[in-house]
Amino acid sequence: MSLIIIGSIILAFGVYNFYYVNNITEGGVLGLLLLLKNLFDIQPSIANIIIDGSLLLLGYRFFGKKFFIYSVIASISFSLFYKVFESIGPIFPKFDSMFIVTILAGLTVGSGVGIIIKAGCAAGGDDALALVIAKTTSLNVGRVYLLTDIMVLLLSLLYLSIFDVFYSLIAVSISGKVIDFIYYHNNEKNELVTN
Repeated sequence: MSLIIIGSIILAFGVYNFYYVNNITEGGVLGLLLLLKNLFDIQPSIANIIIDGSLLLLGYRFFGKKFFIYSVIASISFSLFYKVFESIGPIFPKFDSMFIVTILAGLTVGSGVGIIIKAGCAAGGDDALALVIAKTTSLNVGRVYLLTDIMVLLLSLLYLSIFDVFYSLIAVSISGKVIDFIYYHNNEKNELVTN
């Protein structure tokens, strides 16, 4: 449980202080929600419940009740800690270099997600999807994150500039590598404990 809390704190810190404060867009479910809102005016609050809920239920089917319960705890923890960082405000001044911000974004978000999935759960629907695809194919978790994020980010070019998407691609590439390192480190065949 302590790993879930630590991962949620790091993830919330990175998403708020690097992604949100510096206007870096996201891949995964968050990027998909923004895409649906901008292209079809579908409310993110409604779409998030449907998409995230469906993907977590998919995770439940493959990994069991314990995975699902821990994932709900991770998701709630992330939301609470994000709210804390939001109320504190930006801890760093706005960086002049988008490249540095992008590296820090990828490192923190990758570390947070990596720790959460190493603890045996998912912080959100896209994490559950990545774990299911990694379990049922020869792809590793980080590669799945990268591929799904790239697909969403490329679709985001329909409403974002190539400049906005470029930095996001760097961030998701870094986070994918960090997730892989943490998830597979000292554990060749990392299997989620199912119940």
